Amino acid sequence: MSETVRTHARVRASELVGRNWLNTGGKSLDLEALRGKIVLLDFWTFCCINCLHVLDELRPLEEQYSDVLVTVGVHSPKFEHEADPVALAAAVERYEIHHPVLDDPELETWKAYTARAWPTLVVIDPEGYIVAHLSGEGHADGLAVLIPELIAQHEAKGTLHRGSGPYVAPEPTSGTLRFPGKALFLPPGRGSTASEGTSDGGTAAGAAAAGSPASKGSWLVTDTGHHRLVELATDFHTVLGTFGSGSRGYSDGPAAGDTAAARFNEPQGLVLLPEDVAAKAGYDVVIADSVNHRLRGLSLADGKASTLAGSGVQRLLEAGPARVDEDAAGFTGELGGHPLDVALSSPWDVVWSRKLNAVVIAMAGTHQIFSFDPITGSVAIVAGNGLEGLLDGAPHEAWFAQPSGLAEDADGNIWVADSETSALRKLVIDDDGSVTVESAIGKGLFDFGFRDGPAAEARLQHPLGVTVLPDGSVAIADTYNGAVRRYDPASGTVSTLARGLLEPSDVIVDHTHSAGSEPLLVVVEANKHQVVFVPIPKEAQQVDEGAVQTHRPKSPVAPGPVELAVRFTAPTGQKLDDRWGDPTQLKISSTPPELLVSGGGTSVGLLRTLELSPEVAEGVLHITARAAACDGPETEDGEIPDHAACHLYQQDWGIPVVLQRDGDRELVLDLRGMD
Repeated sequence: MSETVRTHARVRASELVGRNWLNTGGKSLDLEALRGKIVLLDFWTFCCINCLHVLDELRPLEEQYSDVLVTVGVHSPKFEHEADPVALAAAVERYEIHHPVLDDPELETWKAYTARAWPTLVVIDPEGYIVAHLSGEGHADGLAVLIPELIAQHEAKGTLHRGSGPYVAPEPTSGTLRFPGKALFLPPGRGSTASEGTSDGGTAAGAAAAGSPASKGSWLVTDTGHHRLVELATDFHTVLGTFGSGSRGYSDGPAAGDTAAARFNEPQGLVLLPEDVAAKAGYDVVIADSVNHRLRGLSLADGKASTLAGSGVQRLLEAGPARVDEDAAGFTGELGGHPLDVALSSPWDVVWSRKLNAVVIAMAGTHQIFSFDPITGSVAIVAGNGLEGLLDGAPHEAWFAQPSGLAEDADGNIWVADSETSALRKLVIDDDGSVTVESAIGKGLFDFGFRDGPAAEARLQHPLGVTVLPDGSVAIADTYNGAVRRYDPASGTVSTLARGLLEPSDVIVDHTHSAGSEPLLVVVEANKHQVVFVPIPKEAQQVDEGAVQTHRPKSPVAPGPVELAVRFTAPTGQKLDDRWGDPTQLKISSTPPELLVSGGGTSVGLLRTLELSPEVAEGVLHITARAAACDGPETEDGEIPDHAACHLYQQDWGIPVVLQRDGDRELVLDLRGMD
């Protein structure tokens, strides 16, 4: 049985220091102004899917305890673009963050609280002392126990002050679209207007009138910030229809027009099924309903929305962290059970695969690629073991990092925009359906930049979209560089097609010639709230603004033995689930591999002795910690009751270290540390 590490020393919270405050009406906050409240610091960065999960986990707690709890988002950026205050303000609006946010571009407050991973939560009591340090997601249940305990304790002491908090809502963005995510071309006869006849019978149902806005087809756009879909004519201004009520939520039913009852929650990718498949399935479009953790279907004929797959429970919270063996091999293949009982996690994009005869899904929240068969309802894991990073090879051993864009090429292979590794990946699919994972651009989780040239040296910055060009090359929505990039598989080189865009989140080839004789790119420009045409230049640009690594403080450690301890204390009312042995686990590796002489690999327990090489000056320790705990009082024999609800906690750390003779000989991390 593993030990948990805990200190009972009271630690005074450090002051909140940064460049600026958002959501406070222009006021600066400090700990003295928050005295008497329970303060929850949420260290986040807006690229991080796990951080977005935590935002949604915290919403019910913020509403329930609005008179005593103040959440402060501390935005400590990973990518260069995230340090832009305009981009941060847009992200705060986009994700409907209703609490104060401290802009911490120099990681001053991050370092003061020894945060080491996104997301990290720190709980400060009404007297200004740290009481909990939590890493990763899935802590809402524990906070739901801890907060009432703190309320009772400090009401008894007279140190709790009830009343409204410092949040001040900003002015909202208005317009037809709000932070659109992805776009889909609907050919003539497939759009919603195709099923509409005319009052004089002059146009047959099933065909758009010649010269009408839909006669050249239309574009279906996920209006992510308005929680709906919008059908636009090819001028990108004429609205042909809307789907979804426009209110954040989840419900099926009538989706079209002003009387829509169906609701979505930040819908992202969407794909049009082949006509024969759509006829059998009973719907036309599959939608990645990201925050609802579901796949939704839309029938364009009658405007009805339905749920195709997903229980609505975020997969990590139900199925647990990545289940891998000691060689980091995970499970791929069909997931049993009814599709509505299968937990998904932030599906971000979808594409139809001719070789797999299924919808392929970028499952951003678990760093995997899934598939869905519209005819049988089967849900399967295609590639990725659930560990976050960049690793090629067999599908059950490959690592992804928040895959966010998909496109199929002429050979039936799937290109993947793997956002957190700033990489372009590829699923090579054989005729028998077997898959191999390859990388075309990208080096790792913390390597990015804006550099063209040979693909091995080229750099992207958090790409979200991808499409295949007529010549077989690949266009990439290089989101945080505000650019569209091109990868040529024939020459193995990268170039730039366009720049100066505001967070392009998708790119598609337009073959309709709506704006001229040449094919154009259609770009979803999320932070400008629009969809635009972008020409494909005859001569691409060559840009070299450098390669960058995420700047994080390096921990000084001594060569030789270093004692690693991960602190975990189960919340009140939960007990470590030791029914099948030790319920905790550490998986450890390093970059470069030579840094770690011994102590690597996967084994139970949260304590480990690492042996660091004196021959390596610096590197990164990759540490994944897991723990499982279950609800309910113990039975008389000390066992967890049958059918108890269980919770799994996991965090991945990449700890930059520099080796020094006088460096630390112990490294303490918090999975759920209680002070």
